[in-house]
Amino acid sequence: MRLPQAAHYIDADGWCREAKRIPSPNCDSRPENTPIDLLVIHNISLPPGQFGGPFIVDLFTNRLDCDHHPFFDQLRSLHVSSHFLIRRDGLLIQFVSADQRAWHAGLSSFSGKPRCNDFSIGIEIEGTDFEPFTDRQYDVLVSLTKALCRRYPLSSVMGHEHIAPVRKTDPGPFFDWARYRQALLDDAASAQSGCRNLLFPSDRPPAQTPDGECGTQESIQAKG
Repeated sequence: MRLPQAAHYIDADGWCREAKRIPSPNCDSRPENTPIDLLVIHNISLPPGQFGGPFIVDLFTNRLDCDHHPFFDQLRSLHVSSHFLIRRDGLLIQFVSADQRAWHAGLSSFSGKPRCNDFSIGIEIEGTDFEPFTDRQYDVLVSLTKALCRRYPLSSVMGHEHIAPVRKTDPGPFFDWARYRQALLDDAASAQSGCRNLLFPSDRPPAQTPDGECGTQESIQAKG
């Protein structure tokens, strides 16, 4: 039997009280008067398919030893981050205040607006396109989503694959969008948080790749 997930809280400076804070230098200010209305779900594992090591944190804090593994060689020039990372065991790490712009989306667009980093919050879930995520990760993701909805005017939640089609595939086919959505709907607290009004990928027609917005490169992109 799983223990209930304690509620998360986002403070006035955009930091989650329950998260382990590891500040990343890979961030900057959002454009003035830009509503933060999009939540973007990613997956990540470094090296690919391996979990629990220090390498994701090292990448987001510019400390990755690119000689440690052959895959890391392609990451040498990258300066990337995400607001949050949810580990396999549910540990929540925050790298960037949600008030600031993290460099997680790269070349992207949503609803005709380019540069999704400007108006989005990025959540990385430790995992791959090829295996299920853990119960604990869903629990934390749902609680964090509710906290973010209480703090920001979020209106949509999409995967990286939906804002950068062709170029990106995460969070992938094993991310259970229906489970995530239903967990938000089932909780009475979601009505107060505004989560029940979120637009999900299934609510939109299939994405079209805008000319000039998204290429075919599969590697992680720096600030877009």
